[in-house]
Amino acid sequence: MENQEQQDRSKTLITDPKQINAAEGKAKVIEWEDFEHELARLWSLTSALKEANEKKQSLQEKLQSFIQVKTESLNQLNELEEMRERLEARKLVIGNMSMRCKLATEDAKKQEEMLSTEVRSLLVAGTSLSVARKRLQESNRLLTEERGYIKLQNVQRKLRARQQYMISQVSLLYPVKILVGPAQEQELESYPSSSRLGNYSVSKPINQGSLTILGLHLTMLPFTKMSFFTDKKEVQRSATALGYVAHGVSLIASYLQVPLRYPVHLGGSRSYINDYAPSAEPTSSDLSWNTALSVNVKPVEFPLFLEGQDTTKAAYAVFLLNKDIEQLLNFVSGKSLGPRHVLENLKELLRTVQSSEYIDT
Repeated sequence: MENQEQQDRSKTLITDPKQINAAEGKAKVIEWEDFEHELARLWSLTSALKEANEKKQSLQEKLQSFIQVKTESLNQLNELEEMRERLEARKLVIGNMSMRCKLATEDAKKQEEMLSTEVRSLLVAGTSLSVARKRLQESNRLLTEERGYIKLQNVQRKLRARQQYMISQVSLLYPVKILVGPAQEQELESYPSSSRLGNYSVSKPINQGSLTILGLHLTMLPFTKMSFFTDKKEVQRSATALGYVAHGVSLIASYLQVPLRYPVHLGGSRSYINDYAPSAEPTSSDLSWNTALSVNVKPVEFPLFLEGQDTTKAAYAVFLLNKDIEQLLNFVSGKSLGPRHVLENLKELLRTVQSSEYIDT
């Protein structure tokens, strides 16, 4: 078998020049009777090689086409992946927008409900305002007529007469008199008074003494010169007299419907008066005060008695009480006699209200 293969190899025709040159020293001699056979074999080999080359070319073309298709497929896959990522991003944006839209819708519904409530309230208020306006127009129409104006004047006169009567009862409850003798008192009818034109005249009794309220003197001496030897009974009488004054002023203010600037906390001879003014010595935190804070200032109580209290606070309490009396005097067009004349101002207030001029004003 090996000898046959060697013979076949020896019979192979060498056509390549390089191989011919390389094999010049090994040239093979083919017999004529074998030449046709060898030629046929070479021809078949050539045909097979050509067919193989054609198949190879066809395969190369198919492979190139497949590679191109594969490349296009990969490009399309990359594009699809990018589109998918964009789609996911769009979905996320749309989801966020949907959530915001939902929240905005809920907020809009709430605002719509609030607006509908406010509209209903405005409609009700508008109806009430319309009714009140009609009543006001009717009242103005009635007042513009002569009978309406006269009726209003009569009502005002009756109201002032009623106030005058009630305050006269206060005058009887806490009479303010002047002591002209050791044990003799009289009404102070000729004490300084005011006229409607604003002219003031002073008429003093011949033997002027000191004013009393319900028989008690009100002296400012214990409030300024308090010592160990001060008469405790005199201090107690002054505190009781201040309690009478505070009660009388509260009653008069309520009858005149005047809110006192310094409200009184009644307690007899242990009464207090409130001051809503801020402290005169602000701290570092008080430097940033504003209007809203000043409205919420807590009141400070000052005692209208001296026993066990600071003389300065007690004197300031008497000052505030006199300010309340001056406020009522200004309301009834009266004239104050000064910050140290508590009973005098109270007497002037009672006299002004009980005068006939008060009803006609």
